[in-house]
Amino acid sequence: MTASTTARPAVRRGALERSTAVRLAATEYGRFEELLRSLDPSDWARPTDCPAWDVRAMAGHVLGMAEMVASVRGVVGQNAAASRAGGGIDALTAVQVRRTAALSAEELVERFAAVAPRAVRGRRRLSGVIGGLTLPEDQDVGGRVERWRFGFLFDVVLTRDVWMHRMDIARATGRQPHLAPEHDAVLVADVVAEWADRHGRPYRLALTGPAGGSWSSGAGGEELELDAVEFCRLLSGRGDAAGLLSQQVPF
Repeated sequence: MTASTTARPAVRRGALERSTAVRLAATEYGRFEELLRSLDPSDWARPTDCPAWDVRAMAGHVLGMAEMVASVRGVVGQNAAASRAGGGIDALTAVQVRRTAALSAEELVERFAAVAPRAVRGRRRLSGVIGGLTLPEDQDVGGRVERWRFGFLFDVVLTRDVWMHRMDIARATGRQPHLAPEHDAVLVADVVAEWADRHGRPYRLALTGPAGGSWSSGAGGEELELDAVEFCRLLSGRGDAAGLLSQQVPF
């Protein structure tokens, strides 16, 4: 992984305005539901870029995470179950997949549609109440240990998580994801800004597609041109990345 050449903040916090974060979250949940409703029966068993999960398990994780953040009870209950299973994000997502495994595809979609608005409200409330506090556990981003504000988790990372899994499922099922500048390009621009802050080096970046754009900083750095979704996939640790593209960003 490319080493950082500038000092990093002690605690990572999000840069999105709260109103923008809430809008992106609501739209992304809607886009994820839209994709799930388009799936054929055979699509649910297809493998994804997350080796342990097929499409069905991945959708169960997204549903489980939405149900967790929809209420304080959900946050406490799921994290307690994860702690009993050893703790950490892997234990938490395993709890979510296990608890939704018995649902039919139709039941999963309808349950997700029902909880999505409550998840948006729950995240907004949680971020408003504890967003300035620091998560008790360290986070590993590409082998680099760091600390996060709760606001960064609720406002930023949880929307990126749904977005990336929407890209995963579209890729696994051979579908073109629904991408639009007013939504996806805003999310990607925030990823680019964080990526540039993390590596702290000169660059020129041109991302193609509806979620793309152009950015640069300094002179003499790497010049990169690639699809916006592929850029985010590489930064998430999916695929083989080199140079500045090996600087990971949490999804």
